[in-house]
Amino acid sequence: MIVRQKAKKVGKVDREIKRLIADLVDTMRAAPGVGLAATQVGVPLRVAVVEVEKKLYTLVNPEIVDSSADTQNGPEGCLSIPGYWADVTRTMKVKLRALDRTGKRFTVTGEGFLARAFQHELDHLDGKLYIDRLPSLDMLRRVEDVDDEEETEAVG
Repeated sequence: MIVRQKAKKVGKVDREIKRLIADLVDTMRAAPGVGLAATQVGVPLRVAVVEVEKKLYTLVNPEIVDSSADTQNGPEGCLSIPGYWADVTRTMKVKLRALDRTGKRFTVTGEGFLARAFQHELDHLDGKLYIDRLPSLDMLRRVEDVDDEEETEAVG
């Protein structure tokens, strides 16, 4: 199962990788989701996309180079585990280094929800799912079992 394997580094951002990035963006938006890793579509390469507040991040060989000590519990779901969500503890702020869709190295700092999305997708590239961060699978909630008030809080 590729989603549980550690993805391999990309040697060069070539035409194939650019096509993969475009496919990931299209798939993520169609789902809809805020992030997607190549391993989720059966490609064992360190490539992911994240889109938060209409800002698209293409991440090739991403790595966390710094993170805050502060953590926050927040709702997460996953396109690989449809219909469920749970509160997951994540670092509040992370600094990533990666290559963009042209192969240029860049650094980006994410805070709050963006930091959560980055960490979620990097976990995928390391063969981990958000459920692996839960002390118990009993913490999983079905999306349709959430009442309107809770749903607003989970999404918002």
